[in-house]
Amino acid sequence: MEADVILMAKNNVDGVYNADPQVDSNAYKYDQLSYLDLLNEGLGVMDSTASSLCMDNDIALIVFSILDKGNIKRVLTGENIGTIIRRKDNHE
Repeated sequence: MEADVILMAKNNVDGVYNADPQVDSNAYKYDQLSYLDLLNEGLGVMDSTASSLCMDNDIALIVFSILDKGNIKRVLTGENIGTIIRRKDNHE
């Protein structure tokens, strides 16, 4: 697959959290993560095979809410919404 980024629109969260925000009021959202962080912390965004494939092929993943009006346009125009996950050497 020749892609620069994969968009993951969710209907129950607006990004990646360290815990389920619907269950844990202390859960916090990550603005950025590396794929290694995602795998090491066991965050349930996608299965480990898919995470490894994205990391190995240097494909970023943006996780965002589909429920907020205009979010697809916002993410496509490069607005910083949700959580971006990328290879460690691209992670700031």
